[in-house]
This record gives sequence, structure tokens and C-alpha cells, in this order.
Amino acid sequence: MITITEAAQEKIQEILAKEEETDLALRMQIMGRGPGGFRYSLRFVPESEQASTDERIEFDSFAVLIDAESAENMQGSSVDFKQDTFRSGFMIDNPNPVWKDPTAQSIQDLLDSKINPSVGAHGGFVSLLNYEDGTAFIAFGGGCQGCGMVDVTLKQGVEVMIKEEIPAVTTVVDTTDHTSGESPFYASKQGESAL
Repeated sequence: MITITEAAQEKIQEILAKEEETDLALRMQIMGRGPGGFRYSLRFVPESEQASTDERIEFDSFAVLIDAESAENMQGSSVDFKQDTFRSGFMIDNPNPVWKDPTAQSIQDLLDSKINPSVGAHGGFVSLLNYEDGTAFIAFGGGCQGCGMVDVTLKQGVEVMIKEEIPAVTTVVDTTDHTSGESPFYASKQGESAL
């Protein structure tokens, strides 16, 4: 299923040794997809929280729990721990495609190659959360979350570009909670799109 390098196992054991609670397992989960691929969650949970559908992988001094949906998209992945001048943290190398549906993959490619570089210049990004029956469910993040111009960016930029380049998409739904974040401002319906 997955492999965990010796460096990553040592770091997990080090973190576990500092925990007050005992009988903990490492839960690995795919939380969504975003620029650059899958977004992961790694956290310690009580072993008693293991669900009957979880895949359980035993290591020398800890267990890893992976929910069924995440497990399907993590086959053959490896987890490593890197610490150098430029980065420090767990790195997951996942050989699986981010999207199995070709239309969803086309949307992701468009976000990565054209849309996110444009909105990135304004400090934001757009993530594809799901694609189903002609509808692309997206979320804005970074500087776009709560921005007063996000409606313009969606309607005049992102939605137009996706529909023009990928005719199978008939609807684009923004699922972002624009009222949360550091400085939400979602009042303006006028202005110019970042695209």
C-alpha cells in the first residue's frame, strides 16, 4: 500500500514520544486537491477511532490508519521526512493521477497552466474540489478568499475560461466561504477580473 522511509519513521516516533496520550495511531488522509496535486492531512488519533473500513498498516512502534477513499488514491505512495536549509517536513510522493476522470483532469490542467498563474499574481489560487455531471466545484484561496472582486473574477474570468476551453463543463460553482479568512470583504459586484 504505502511505504514510510526510515527517516520518516524516526520522526513519527520522536513526535509520538512527546505526546501525553498513549495508544495513538497516525491517520493519513487526502483532504482534497489543489495546485500541485493532492492535499494531505497527517495527525495522531486514538487507536479507538479506527473505523471498520480503514486500512491499517503496522510499523515497529506505531500504526497508520487510512480511510477507504484515501487509500484508493494512495496506492504505491511513499512518505519521507526531509530537513535541510530550504524545507522541513513530511514529503509524500504519490504516483496516482490527481483526477481519474479526463474532464476533471483537463480542468485541473487549465487551473495549473493558465488560471492560477493569473490569480496568483494577486495572491490567490483556485482549487478544483470535484467535477460531476457537467459541474465543476471550485474554491478560491489565498488573497481571493473574501476578496470583494472574487465574484467578478469567477463570472468574467474563471467560469468563462473553463467553459470555453472545456465544453463538457456547463456550470461552475464557487464553494468558498468568503466570510472567513484574515480580511474577508465580499461586498462589491463591480470591478475588473484578475483574469
